[in-house]
Amino acid sequence: MRIIVVGVGEVGFRLAKVLSAEGHDVNVVENNDERIGRAEAELDARVVRGSGARPQTLYDAGVVPGCNVDYLIACTERDEVNILSCMIARRGGVKHVVARARSMEFTDSLDWADSLGIDMMFSPERSVAREILELLSVSSAVHTAELLDGRAAIYAFRLSPDSPLVDMSLMEFRKRNPDLIAVVVYIERGEEDDIIPNGSTVLKKDDLCYVVSYREQVWRLEKLFQLKATRSLKRVFIVGGGKLGFQVARRLRMAYKGIEVRLIDKDREKCERLAAELPDVLVLSGDGADETLLRGEGIDGADGYVAATDSDEVNMIYCAVAKSLGAVKCIAVVRRALYQSMPDHLPLDAVVDPNEALASVILRYIRYPGHSKALSIIERIDAEMLEIVLPSDTPLAGRALMDLNVPQGVLVALVGRERKNVFVPVGKTIFEPEDHVILFASTDRMPQAAEFFGSGVGSRRKFDKSEEVPE
Repeated sequence: MRIIVVGVGEVGFRLAKVLSAEGHDVNVVENNDERIGRAEAELDARVVRGSGARPQTLYDAGVVPGCNVDYLIACTERDEVNILSCMIARRGGVKHVVARARSMEFTDSLDWADSLGIDMMFSPERSVAREILELLSVSSAVHTAELLDGRAAIYAFRLSPDSPLVDMSLMEFRKRNPDLIAVVVYIERGEEDDIIPNGSTVLKKDDLCYVVSYREQVWRLEKLFQLKATRSLKRVFIVGGGKLGFQVARRLRMAYKGIEVRLIDKDREKCERLAAELPDVLVLSGDGADETLLRGEGIDGADGYVAATDSDEVNMIYCAVAKSLGAVKCIAVVRRALYQSMPDHLPLDAVVDPNEALASVILRYIRYPGHSKALSIIERIDAEMLEIVLPSDTPLAGRALMDLNVPQGVLVALVGRERKNVFVPVGKTIFEPEDHVILFASTDRMPQAAEFFGSGVGSRRKFDKSEEVPE
């Protein structure tokens, strides 16, 4: 496909790098000298200098009458530039236009995008706020993403050396916990190669295990992997009163009755506005690393501390301070891929990356246009979850999983049937129309999995077990 990426900041750079690596013809548009230099040095893409809001710049990038550009993705840090760039591209004949929206008001309703001729407008704050809430709710999890409209999720747990699961095979794990709706889909193991496990895989201490589970049973998983249970959230600190901090505070108050939420920001005017919009939240004007302030407000033993300022470095340092003062779980918002591994080196529990979330949702829109619930999990493991609803006329209906000749390296993790029935499929599981199928695969194999389950490719040709499935 021919793709134009407008803006090569963190989001645009990630998109251009991935899309060009996948073999797409990518042009990037940028007017910042430093970013242009980085793009020219590190991207396999044509770089066009200029503003994405100027018709001539887009013309130079390939937006001309009758052009065969498949996608224009506008992801600068200015909503107005993104919107205007998409409108120009649409009038120029680009097939699909996608815009980043930093102001969440643009994504409150699809009417905004429709009226402007934009296919999709994406803002990551809501999904990131949900991720932070889930990480606070399950204190032992270091990564998480929801599935099946929140009925299930993927969690990453570190296996405690004292866990009864140490040196146990996954087959034995299933035998001992037959009513546990959970499946381990990926394992990070120290310096060894990462593992896509099977029934014979033996768990080792300190393994970082990615587990897909029915959400109501995650507490059992936490006890098995970490030998502890999360207590109900009673007090949480949030530093940074921007859009993300606001969303986290609001969601916490909605989810937990009686919870004490302290929202800290240095800007007094912003604090006054936040106090009016969040009457059930204690809004404080001050420094999120002020020991006197934090101790006075009960940081010792606080269930959570979320640093969501505009500075990655400040967020990580603040979390380290809060951890030293006794906060149970500290989460830093970071926007640079460089900092993804910081929990391995600093005293903080988890990081969340709004830029990764945004890049992932745009990539899934391009890769799987008919499957809006595809979920990129963690960039560092280069793997994805994909939720597919089997169509009413699916050729998979009435067939057992073991007879489908599923492509190698693709794992069917969960099946959701009707509203509340979620289960881990086994070889004899018979698929039905309208089943929600959760797939796990490496990024390079997921397109094949999506085609197999989503468009009926698994019928006729690939149901023939004598035919080799291509790698």
